[in-house]
Amino acid sequence: VQLQAFGGGFVQAGGSPRLSCAASGRTSNRYVMAWFRQAPGKEREFVAAWSRMGGRTYVADSVEGRFTISRDNDKNTVYLQMNSLKPEDTAVYYCAADNSLILSSYRGDVQYDYWGQGTLVTVSS
Repeated sequence: VQLQAFGGGFVQAGGSPRLSCAASGRTSNRYVMAWFRQAPGKEREFVAAWSRMGGRTYVADSVEGRFTISRDNDKNTVYLQMNSLKPEDTAVYYCAADNSLILSSYRGDVQYDYWGQGTLVTVSS
């Protein structure tokens, strides 16, 4: 699976950009796509995930109510809609995917085999 992320850049606080991650390659019934982010000097953290099993979505508590993950099946693309951005949302955002993820482990970055290049989101106050 190859992943390519789009979007990001400089955003004013309160802005609502959308990140995209286009995937190509073979995927399984247990396919999961996710977004992680890594802020300067911090560890990479889970942001949101989408599972092919029932189309379930998961969002981290830190962005609950502001970020939404969705998927366009025809385009094989997952989106991260980010609303009400704050300066602390500044980070490199990565998309990830896996074909055999145990769903209960979706928050762990080590569980994902495929990664896209990161895209930097900088939120100015």
